[in-house]
Amino acid sequence: MNKKLNPGYSPVAFDATACGPLTGVRVIDVSRLVAGNMLSLQLADFGADVIKVEPPGGDPLRHWQNGGESLHWKTYGRNKRSVMLNVRQLADKGILENLIEKADVFIENYRPGTLEKMGLTPDVLLARNPDLIIVRISGFGQTGPYAKLPGFGTLVEAMSGFAARTGFPDREPVLPPLALADMIAGLYGVSAVTMALLARQQGQARGQVIDLSLLESIFSVLGPEAAIYNTTGAVKERIGSASNTTAPRNVYACADGKYVALSGSTQGVAQRIFQTIGRDDMNHDPRFMSNTDRVHNRSLVDEALGAWFIQHSRSEALSIMRSAGATVGPVYDIADAAEDRHFLERGVFIDVEDKDLGSVAMHNIVPRFSGTPGIWRRPAPRLGEHTEEVLREAGIAEELIQSVLAYGGAA
Repeated sequence: MNKKLNPGYSPVAFDATACGPLTGVRVIDVSRLVAGNMLSLQLADFGADVIKVEPPGGDPLRHWQNGGESLHWKTYGRNKRSVMLNVRQLADKGILENLIEKADVFIENYRPGTLEKMGLTPDVLLARNPDLIIVRISGFGQTGPYAKLPGFGTLVEAMSGFAARTGFPDREPVLPPLALADMIAGLYGVSAVTMALLARQQGQARGQVIDLSLLESIFSVLGPEAAIYNTTGAVKERIGSASNTTAPRNVYACADGKYVALSGSTQGVAQRIFQTIGRDDMNHDPRFMSNTDRVHNRSLVDEALGAWFIQHSRSEALSIMRSAGATVGPVYDIADAAEDRHFLERGVFIDVEDKDLGSVAMHNIVPRFSGTPGIWRRPAPRLGEHTEEVLREAGIAEELIQSVLAYGGAA
């Protein structure tokens, strides 16, 4: 079933002539799976010419399927072109080098040392293209004792301390159910590339190497974890959906079996919440008068709030709380979001044209620019769809083009 999530709206049509703020920037992306694809997706969404160089089997992301369809690839491959090369072969490696020489950005996520074994060290690449920005994505960075270890996001989500903070204290640590470390690293990579492009434009540097570690990226979002441990010696425990920092903050069950999330991170909001549930006495109780007091007595805060929410349906609770100026929201799954007017009217997800399914829903381009918005230039390509086109643009010799196409370089 191909469910249309935006009834009444026509699917977005792709426009191969569309331009964005990064139009003219050429990116060669040889990465696989999520982090590199997230990085190059953002660049492509805003106009960069992203050329995915894929091995004969394609980017493994193509093989993550749901309902027999490569929906991950359709989402993260949009606005890109695909070239199929077997860079283990000398001739194809030479073609890759040619493409890199004419590029602005080169993205790779081989295990550290692999690029060196191929004779494509950063020094070699920068000697051929002094303006090249090289993004090296890895699990643990290009240096250090763990540099050569496999670097899937799962490992760094565990080693960073993220999993140790997630879940309930009487149960095992919980890993995120999605490629969170990869996504965070990909977004850091976008920022890094645009800063490097700006530095190049301003004459502060020409080409340079960006060492992008999944471990360091996800560790950074844990906030002042290192400072807290260094200063107090405390290791924060898992506390489910509560917070070690503020109270009230948790997920609460309602009378209809649905859930809401609530946060009272400021003094005024916390006071309004207690007033709304008929417990203004808590605003005058020394156990709850300050945020620090409430954190220390979190279980009592949750007990009072839980007793109130369980007497109301989710819609009733939301209406009462919002009317009182409390910060509360429903806990949604994708089916809930698909029915929410805000998601629909804002176009948080939209339907786009798709040659296989007619249309396919995916997240919209983020963020929204008033003057230079993102673009919908092309759907995710078939493996090797643009091999001939890209190689001709690069001036590759005809016999080399034909040799690539002979073994299936074009789908």
